Amino acid sequence: MSDSTPTPPPEGGTPPPNQPPPPPTSEQPPAPPGPPPGGPSYGQPPPPQGQSYGQPPPPSGPPQGQSYGQPYAGGPPGGYSPAPGYGPPTGGIGQPADLLMRFLARLIDNIVVGIVNAIIAVILLVGIFGLHGGGYMSIGGGYAYGALSGIIGAAILLAYFSLMESRTGQTLGKMLLKLKTVGPDGNPPSLEVAVRRNFWVALGALAVVPIVGGFVGGLAELVIVIMIAVTISQSPVREGWHDKFAGGTRVLKIG
Repeated sequence: MSDSTPTPPPEGGTPPPNQPPPPPTSEQPPAPPGPPPGGPSYGQPPPPQGQSYGQPPPPSGPPQGQSYGQPYAGGPPGGYSPAPGYGPPTGGIGQPADLLMRFLARLIDNIVVGIVNAIIAVILLVGIFGLHGGGYMSIGGGYAYGALSGIIGAAILLAYFSLMESRTGQTLGKMLLKLKTVGPDGNPPSLEVAVRRNFWVALGALAVVPIVGGFVGGLAELVIVIMIAVTISQSPVREGWHDKFAGGTRVLKIG
């Protein structure tokens, strides 16, 4: 009887009868290649644009110690600075008053003082020219009337604004519209500061200059009014040219 080497069964077949199965092999199939170092595992999405593998994602909430709805503590995003000419909010209580409110307050004051000046002008007219105007054609009669009415009107205007603002910081117009003039220290301005702030209302006194005095005074007042309106609208704290000239006065909303 000759020795014969058992023939292995064909691939995928079964061993012949009376032949033991082949011994199990210790070799294991190779494991599939893993993800690259620091990379995402299978089934995970790629990182956001601008972020490499292995970096933690940025926080989705506000910075630590800051709640939602509050402005970012580091300033405007992107490093942008506020546009020039913009500053603190205006029009609220304790905030600088808007140009329109200040204009309306000044208009009310001018109407009140204008009524007083009109009454005085009538008294002067009667006193100088008489009830029948017989002295109208007298030499110097017209000049005397214009000069006196201009000086008295300018004095009344300057005294009204300076005294009212230096005592309480409010004229009648400012009282009605809940405005108040304050100095750099937050208190009503002194009489000197109030006079410097309102000196331009007395330019009507230039009527003492014959022929052109009244025209020059009225034109100068108009130019200053335009300058004040422009500087108030361009200032972040609504500070007009006359406020700066007086040393830094402000008009605040108090109600």
